[in-house]
Amino acid sequence: MNGLRADTLVATVRGVLPSLTPAAQTVARLILEDPATVARSTITELSAASGTSEATIVRTARLLGFAGYPQLRLALAAAAAQPDRLVPGDLAPDDPLSEVILKVSRAESEAINDTVAQLTSERLGLVVDAIVGARRIDSYGVGASGLVAEDVAQKLMRIGLSSHAFQDAHLALTSAVLLKAGDVAIGISTSGETPDVLEPLRLAGEAGATTVAITNNPRSSLAAMAEHVLISAGRETEFRPGALASRISQLLVVDCVFVGVAQRTFDSSQEALQSTRRAVAEFTRKR
Repeated sequence: MNGLRADTLVATVRGVLPSLTPAAQTVARLILEDPATVARSTITELSAASGTSEATIVRTARLLGFAGYPQLRLALAAAAAQPDRLVPGDLAPDDPLSEVILKVSRAESEAINDTVAQLTSERLGLVVDAIVGARRIDSYGVGASGLVAEDVAQKLMRIGLSSHAFQDAHLALTSAVLLKAGDVAIGISTSGETPDVLEPLRLAGEAGATTVAITNNPRSSLAAMAEHVLISAGRETEFRPGALASRISQLLVVDCVFVGVAQRTFDSSQEALQSTRRAVAEFTRKR
């Protein structure tokens, strides 16, 4: 494999971190904490710094999509040439609000840029194709990802498609087993390991529905289970839980899917949007 682009390397390492072995996680955390130093380190030096074997470092590089450690070092060196992207910028309890504004906006901007870099038109097109031809589109998510699932359903409903979102596991399971071939089920989970999302998506696939995953982790159980995977990006920290950068990146993916579907169904979508706007406007005038 040719490896990852420099502008998505750190985001991808962050996304796959939970699915790595403990030893590989040690190497990955060093990459996240100080990619420039790793880029300057020989494999022997990195082995000593991480307390892992050279074989583990090679395996980690391959898990990240590189032929070996030299290729990983080259990518990290390229990423280090963009130093502003490598500063963690974590929020601190004593940060003034002016700093909060800058750090939060930067984190969300980086999440958007990293998502764009990983979102290919080919993958997006396959999801759009499935939704355009679907009888029903159901979305599953919990917590912040549940809000994104609601956004999917609301957007598609506005253009006349039968779309529903489920945050309650029991209702999600009920929905999933009633889907049929030609329907679409969308599972949304930052980690890709949320049981309340995994099980409905699995049942939806068994029922014949086309399955789609939106997740930060391309090596997650959710990604492995879905027919189509759209990767989002966004790091969660103590002061930036899933409600911030990760949700923003998921919403970007959803917006791209929505616009693609609206383009493909332009006439009916425009008619539906006009009807829904008119209904809301008339209701507002009567109040």
